[in-house]
Amino acid sequence: MPPDANPLPIVAIVGATASGKTGLSLDLAHELGGEIVNTDAMQLYRGMDVGTAKLPPSQRRGIEHHLLDRLDVTETSTVHDFQGWARAEIDEIRGRDRTPVLVGGSALYTRAILDRFDFPGTDESLRRELEVELESVGPNKLHERLKSLDAQAAAKIGPDNGRRIVRALEVIALTGRPYSASLPTPTYADPHSVQIGVDIDRPSLDARIAVRVQEMYADGFVEEVERLLDEGLERGQTARRAIGYREAIAFLRGEISRDEAVERTQSATRRFARRQDGWFRKDPRVVWVRFDDDDRLAQALAAVSSAGVVDRWATTEQGGGISTLGR
Repeated sequence: MPPDANPLPIVAIVGATASGKTGLSLDLAHELGGEIVNTDAMQLYRGMDVGTAKLPPSQRRGIEHHLLDRLDVTETSTVHDFQGWARAEIDEIRGRDRTPVLVGGSALYTRAILDRFDFPGTDESLRRELEVELESVGPNKLHERLKSLDAQAAAKIGPDNGRRIVRALEVIALTGRPYSASLPTPTYADPHSVQIGVDIDRPSLDARIAVRVQEMYADGFVEEVERLLDEGLERGQTARRAIGYREAIAFLRGEISRDEAVERTQSATRRFARRQDGWFRKDPRVVWVRFDDDDRLAQALAAVSSAGVVDRWATTEQGGGISTLGR
């Protein structure tokens, strides 16, 4: 993403799931004459709509959205692939004199787009060997091995995230270096980038998560999972691990009750949200705005303006509205 003489910014909205990122991203895209680029790993999948809180087309305010519904649930998504897709979309959006607004809760995916991040190679036979072991002994055993080899990486990767544990062990075996050494450095690949975090207190977030999961089940989530199972969901190495889908499958199989599925999904989402928040809080470049602040859009616009790359939006009509920058 090489900068040009008069670049538009790359704006990323980050924060925990259910914090209100989507609404702020739409507001910013409208004001900045922008288009949305999804950075949620699971919203890449066709048919994974209710369970990922994918915004329906009717609610997108006529704003173009990118990197949604790109894959079938049987296909595998990697951070490396996503980086290439997203950077290509960003270049194309900016080439049309529009502002890319990134939004999603996958922290590593966001960092892979924004930061200098070169990926180590891969070895298919080694990867398959580790995946077979994962299925055999479970992620906790492999996480213990990772902890002994690279405590820093193990601290960042949850013991239930088998796919990332396998990747970390693969990289360590291939490079002879800690996996953490290959993670992105906090240096923007394009200096005209800004991250805006949606700040929310835990009691408010937990309440919103509880409501969201209840609404998922009321809005046909179980039926969505049934349909995706017919399309091969359980064969997908990435899609099948999405929070909520595992619990719904267990309910459909009669292993747990509907109420238990709801409670487990709420609990897993709360844990995930805390990991998300912890990841983004460690990045000093993020400018935080309160989720319930009536002035949050103005604050976000000020953060973008302070990057010194969007003064032209102060007087230019774009995206159906006039930017409030400078007002």
